[in-house]
Amino acid sequence: MRITLVGSRHFGVATLNMLRERGIEIARVVVHDGEDRLAATARAAGIEVLVQADPKVVPAGEIAPGTDLIVTAHSHARVTQEAVAAAKLGGIGYHPSLLPRHRGIAAVEWTIKEGDPIAGGTIYHLAERMDAGAIAAQDWCFVRKGETARELWERALAPLGLKLLGDVVESAKATGAIPAKPQDEQFATKAPSVTPH
Repeated sequence: MRITLVGSRHFGVATLNMLRERGIEIARVVVHDGEDRLAATARAAGIEVLVQADPKVVPAGEIAPGTDLIVTAHSHARVTQEAVAAAKLGGIGYHPSLLPRHRGIAAVEWTIKEGDPIAGGTIYHLAERMDAGAIAAQDWCFVRKGETARELWERALAPLGLKLLGDVVESAKATGAIPAKPQDEQFATKAPSVTPH
């Protein structure tokens, strides 16, 4: 199982480490910023690092040859459909909400803002529309009273994402397939960027 990891920051590093601990081969790490901590961690581990030509898009040419699966971890770039098609099993990402609820860049903030009693995470297939691909795996957790978005992310949603990603990748390695359940569009909500006042 050869993976191209597209990501950044702490969650990207945590995903890289989790996959390596599970014995998954990471063919290449794609980052939007060559100084990012994910880039530094990958270089230190002897993994090829490629900096995106365009920070908003990952084209097919940036995916490592012979990639079985693309995994995104804290990436805000759109992986093109040509790139997804270049990987044997396509691509998956982690979104910190119970998709189709809270699609967008600020899912955790909207979970808190809307007073949701339950939060969750979804492993979804990378598709043409952001956060709209079929669901591969999902799990939920309670939101504590008074919890901030950052606290909820660190306590529950980041660890949940790592577990779900690891489980889906291992299952794909064993079976050669990834579950895909279409999202129910009638429940879709948007989670656009929240700018502090």
